[in-house]
Amino acid sequence: MSSGAHRRSTVAVKDALRELRNQLALLNHQVSAQLALKDVDLECLELIARHGPLSPSAVARRAGLHPATMTGILDRLQKGGWIVRERDPEAADRRSVAVRAVRGRNGELFRLYAGMNTAMDELCAEYSEDELALIAGFLRRATSAGQDATGALAGD
Repeated sequence: MSSGAHRRSTVAVKDALRELRNQLALLNHQVSAQLALKDVDLECLELIARHGPLSPSAVARRAGLHPATMTGILDRLQKGGWIVRERDPEAADRRSVAVRAVRGRNGELFRLYAGMNTAMDELCAEYSEDELALIAGFLRRATSAGQDATGALAGD
């Protein structure tokens, strides 16, 4: 492939990733609205559900938010019955708290994302295992590049 064609293909991939990011943000916004959550609350809930239990400071770090901001988010999520705060039995400091998602609430999230999950299953069915492995590898590397760029901007 010529360097001009490669450059155009690279631009097309970057444009497609931006469009995907925008569309996923719109989907998440609709899910947040259906659940009467703020967008940032849903993002934090997803982090807790995927990686928890986590300390509030770990959630703040992963979300790129100030710990004081995180307190309000966790308060709203707890009031809504989405998370619980528990003493962390493995922490050296007995006052340490771990935050975990309430499993019984997952059904609401799954229901709202069902349309996208079904569409993704249908889309993935059109690709071979090798192609899916290539796509998954690309997306992991793109995520890592995003983490590196974020860290550089944050001065990490």
